[in-house]
Order: sequence, then C-alpha cells, then structure tokens
Amino acid sequence: MTEEAQMCLDEARESMENAIIHLEREFHKIRAGKASPSMLEGIMIDYYGAMTPIEQTANINTPDPRQIIVQPWDKSILAEIEKAILAANLGFNPKNEGEVLRIVVPPLTEERRLDLVKQAKNESEQTKISIRNSRRNANDFAKSLEKDGLPEDESKRLQDNVQELTDEYIEKIDKVLNAKEADIMTV
Repeated sequence: MTEEAQMCLDEARESMENAIIHLEREFHKIRAGKASPSMLEGIMIDYYGAMTPIEQTANINTPDPRQIIVQPWDKSILAEIEKAILAANLGFNPKNEGEVLRIVVPPLTEERRLDLVKQAKNESEQTKISIRNSRRNANDFAKSLEKDGLPEDESKRLQDNVQELTDEYIEKIDKVLNAKEADIMTV
C-alpha cells in the first residue's frame, strides 16, 4: 500500500474513532436511572457575561444514586445555575438550599425509559451517518489518487479496506447502543 493510501486509511480510522468517542460522551448524558455528574455536562451558565460550562463554575457530586448536589464556587450565581438547569429541559427540578442546589433524580417510568432508548437510537444513527461520511471521504480520496496515477487495483484495495473499517465501526456502534439500551431498560 502506498504512503498516501495508508494515510487515507489512518485518517478514516481516526475520524471513525472520534465518532465513537462522541457517541459514548452523548450516551453519558442520557441517564439510566442513577444520578451522575455527567448528566449536567454541556449545560452553559451565564457567568459574568461569558457562557461557561457548569462544571467550571461549581462542584458537582452525587452523595447517593438518587441525587446530585451542585455547589457553586461563587454563591452569587446559584440562581443562574438553577435557571440554566431548568432551561436544559432534563426533567430535573433543582431545589435551591441557599448554598447548594439539590437535584433529586426521579425514578424513570416505563414511558420515559422508552423515550430514552429512542434518543439513544437516534444518537447512534447520527454516529453511523458520520461513519459513512468518513467512508465516502476516504473513497473519494482513493478515486482522486487513482486519477493521479495510483494503480486501479491499489485504489480498489484501499476502498475495500475502508469498507472493512466502516463495517467494524458500525458493529462497535451497535454494541455500544445495545449496552446502553440494556442499561436504560434495567429497573
């Protein structure tokens, strides 16, 4: 395999690996009944005029599987954090206790579990689309190498390798989705 073909394959692998990492990060945000600080990841707070991630403004911990405690380093932004959590529409109702926010994570109903499974399937489908886009880009690059003088059989081999890589990563997505689905549906 030529150096350019190997580079193309490595680039496709890296892109697909990043898609899996992104999917796993998104799955951490989908709660499966147990409280976790990662449930609040991605929530942005208006911190003195700058949009700042919640984890950079407060200590977030889980004293037990049913609650999250948010303790801001600057007590004056407690109301701002509460507003941002409510606006994130995560189904949480934080209680302002003056120095901390206490979030009781309600147990999931069967209907909510099915909604979360649907959300997880949607995320995994978006990741599959990303994987297929990486495959298309790599195949386009292989075809352009062929136009620039790469032998046709070498280009075909590269495209076959990219397809094998795509199948491997689609399989990984399915495994991650099945694990998350089982986690969500476990009462």
